[in-house]
Amino acid sequence: MPHIIHDQPADTAPDTVRQQAIRQLQRKRRFRISAVWSAIGMAILVAIWAMAEYHNAGGWPTQGFSQSSGISGVWNIWIIYPLGAWLMILAAHAWAVYMDKPPSEDKIRREMQRQDDQRH
Repeated sequence: MPHIIHDQPADTAPDTVRQQAIRQLQRKRRFRISAVWSAIGMAILVAIWAMAEYHNAGGWPTQGFSQSSGISGVWNIWIIYPLGAWLMILAAHAWAVYMDKPPSEDKIRREMQRQDDQRH
């Protein structure tokens, strides 16, 4: 029986470790592609917003930003909501891709013990 080192992934057979590594690399690649395409989409949305606000306010925001539309020299700041939502979704996706680790053998044993204790 092989010696088990604590805090190592539970399934450490060479083929399985290789498959896990390949899957993780694929997840990271998909995340980067998704982040680039969504950033391009956000840039297009910001450009559309800027053109619309330039037209609505009659030029650049000389008097700042507000929640109102159609005021001369004032741009509506609604763009912060989709940008904020996009950043939160992107951060959650990044967390799931980069911070998700397989459970260690120690954690698996503790959970098995906890479940066994609950049954008795």
